[in-house]
Amino acid sequence: MESEKRLVIGADHAGFKLKQDLVEHLKKKGYDIQDVGTFDETSVDYPDYAEKVGRRVAEGAFPKGVLVCGSGAGVSIAANKIQGIRAATANDIESAKLIRAHNDANVLTIGSRLVDTEMALRILDTWLETEFEGGRHQRRVEKITKIEMKERS
Repeated sequence: MESEKRLVIGADHAGFKLKQDLVEHLKKKGYDIQDVGTFDETSVDYPDYAEKVGRRVAEGAFPKGVLVCGSGAGVSIAANKIQGIRAATANDIESAKLIRAHNDANVLTIGSRLVDTEMALRILDTWLETEFEGGRHQRRVEKITKIEMKERS
């Protein structure tokens, strides 16, 4: 699907350089990328970028998003505050597979201080190429959505 070749990406100052490498890689693979920043290494607050990416995914403007910070955890926590976002950190190949196959993660987060560029590119490609398995996992994702709905009401 053509819409699947669209991604929104963001990072804080710690993830800036890695984000740039990911954007370049994705463009070479034919992805239409919206980069929401940051655009240099000046210190910024990661929740601002997590919200920008999360909202664009939650609103349906993009099917998936990618966030980078030092550990991947901060942006994941912040993005998950947005209804409909299933952000998960993958700093290895197996995690990248599982967060897609089992959790239907629609936002990938990566820790720039924990993985090098080569590994980050492999994680990203694995996450993008892995399909959600559905089945028993669908039931579990639906339960997550029900919890989320209770918290919002």
